[in-house]
Amino acid sequence: MAVPCTAVAEQSEKKSFDSLKQKSLKKSISISGIGLFTAERTTLTIHPSPSDTGLIFQRSDLPEKPIVEATLDHVVGTPRCTILGKNNFIIHTVEHVLAAFNAMGIDNALLELSGPEVPIMDGSAEPFVEAILESGIAEQEEMKEIHPLRSPVSWSDGKVHLVAIPAEEFSISYTLHFPQSNILRSQYLQAPVASEHFSKEIAPSRTFCLYEEIAPFIENGLIKGGGLDNAVIIKNDIVINPDGIRFSDEMVRHKILDLIGDLSLIPDFSAHIIAIRSGHASNVAFARELYNQIKMEKV
Repeated sequence: MAVPCTAVAEQSEKKSFDSLKQKSLKKSISISGIGLFTAERTTLTIHPSPSDTGLIFQRSDLPEKPIVEATLDHVVGTPRCTILGKNNFIIHTVEHVLAAFNAMGIDNALLELSGPEVPIMDGSAEPFVEAILESGIAEQEEMKEIHPLRSPVSWSDGKVHLVAIPAEEFSISYTLHFPQSNILRSQYLQAPVASEHFSKEIAPSRTFCLYEEIAPFIENGLIKGGGLDNAVIIKNDIVINPDGIRFSDEMVRHKILDLIGDLSLIPDFSAHIIAIRSGHASNVAFARELYNQIKMEKV
């Protein structure tokens, strides 16, 4: 049985300017489910990994079991999810599990997949948080470096804006705006990227969509595994999930979750992120700007 998310407070620390010891898992653990885009059933087995190895995905279903590091350089697509790829193989929908690892402070792990996509589970990051806690968090001897941002960084494209400003901890302010939807309209939330808050307030939030927007993708076979058990679906301004929503602002919470996952593709940093209407493509583009600034400041 998975350890309740509330247990996380005793097992983790906030990210700050201070150097912290690196962390991995205590033991291997597996979870299984279907992929949102491929509908293929896959098993994700998460293994402990040595210090300074980072987060690495492995396709155990392919010859030679190739690996790809969870870094910005390996992003090959952002079509309503974030896709990593290397040497002619890809892994879909990495953002939810990466968000869980980032917020829970896990630096090193091998994520072994039996297929091309991370299981969508219930559409949130909560199953991954529970898996981490069930495995247990192991503190390692080596220290990790957290890069404090010293100067603001911004990125804009039309009505989408992202800004990073210096701060002692990693936190996010997000404004969601769907003027075409009476039920969504605008939502705003500020959240620290800290394990206890993430596990209770952000991780349970599920991916969401307007049915009218995804209908063409469904008709063209591009979203094969989506349904009411792994996404909040809004049709004709009504949430059609039988169990409703988990938070009144579940949608903006999930946008923060996605942003945490996408920004985890660059080294740990401390800054306050302000995002307006961003998605995976803009998150990744902004991550490049932010990473360039961090590298320049280190020189």
